[in-house]
Amino acid sequence: MSEQRPPGPKDADPKGEDADGEGSDGDGCPAGLFARRTFLQGTVATGLAGAAGVSLLDAGGGAHASAPGAPAADDTEAIPFHGRHQAGIVTLPQRDATFVAFDVTASDRKALTDLFRTLTARARFLTAGGTPPRTPPDRPPSDTGVLGPKVLPGELTVTVALGASLFDDRFGLGPRKPVQLVTMKAFAHDDLDPALSQGDLLVQICARNRDTTVYALLDILFHTSGAMRQRWRINGTRNPPRPVGVPRDWFGFKDGIANPDLGDTAQLDQEVWVHPHTGEPDWAAGGTYQVLRIVHFRLEKWQEVPLEEQERIFGRRKVSGAPMYAEDPDASDQLDPIYTNDPQGLITPLDSHVRLANPQTPETASTSAILRRSYDYDRSPDVRGGLDLGHAFCCFQRELDTYVAMQTRLEGEALVPYISPRGGGYFFALPGVRDTQDHYARGLLS
Repeated sequence: MSEQRPPGPKDADPKGEDADGEGSDGDGCPAGLFARRTFLQGTVATGLAGAAGVSLLDAGGGAHASAPGAPAADDTEAIPFHGRHQAGIVTLPQRDATFVAFDVTASDRKALTDLFRTLTARARFLTAGGTPPRTPPDRPPSDTGVLGPKVLPGELTVTVALGASLFDDRFGLGPRKPVQLVTMKAFAHDDLDPALSQGDLLVQICARNRDTTVYALLDILFHTSGAMRQRWRINGTRNPPRPVGVPRDWFGFKDGIANPDLGDTAQLDQEVWVHPHTGEPDWAAGGTYQVLRIVHFRLEKWQEVPLEEQERIFGRRKVSGAPMYAEDPDASDQLDPIYTNDPQGLITPLDSHVRLANPQTPETASTSAILRRSYDYDRSPDVRGGLDLGHAFCCFQRELDTYVAMQTRLEGEALVPYISPRGGGYFFALPGVRDTQDHYARGLLS
């Protein structure tokens, strides 16, 4: 549903190592960490002692070629966890994702800090990989075994973001709330389901393969039991390019063509990352505002629309993904839309999706730049008994108001009859975890 240029290189933040390895079983995972049955038992005694796993890449940083029966090289690839920014934002989108919103049930500020420490310890281990701790045969196993005897990183990223509701009076965080963070309210044509909206925390888990994503989710749920409760979840996938280039969504259009260059640090600093001394609280520097919108597609109705009209609704050619002025089916989707010679919308309609998202006018320039990182979902059948396929629209931006202004323009788009936004929320993605002494939300809670 949105435009995105081919992304640049993966996040290259340096990978940290465990400071002391205390409590380790020899493969990087603290002994007994999985065996704790409650959050309070499993936090201080286990998750804080260092949980960085052993990288399964070779010493030169590249994956070993796979021998028969050996794991795929891609499964051994680890995306660095430590850095100024969290992974999973400017990281190249992996194939599989799950977005999970939580209500925090921690009893006080100390318990909340313990929760973030545990989340950090688990994410650190899971994204690096390693061997789960061994348990005696007469006791429950220390992990699910979904990934086999060794946890392979599988390009896993875990990205943690905060909802506005976390800054209520429970933990005394109100004065430190990000300036623009608010609860998401319905736009003109939304049909928001409270059971699929909002949350104190949003945990975004992405990986190359589905079993890696599910394993990480089960691990996190296990270790945080008693401190946060799942509110809602949406699973997503990124379809392979058909035939080449940018993937297509369930409408059959190429999804995500115009995006910031992920290799351009200056552009990302301008459009994505929060900076110090800008009105935001100091702890927020290095973070970013995250939007997640769960948008149902009315595919039965869409399939009755002639191709020509579908293209005018989106503002791009369906086969090529090129702008409307390009009639060659092999035209590049990297051609820039040009609206200056089309003020009346005779070529690209004024109410088309891409033109309202970015009208290319001086007045809208500051509210047209966001980093899109979306996934397609399939929750069929829905509660109405029909297909429930759609888009987990995810984007990041330095200012939440940028997205709000863009979506307000889209209230008048021609696509409205064919979509039904049903959930999601606004969140603030935390700054990165710098090293083994750091943890999620440390600046906020200190």
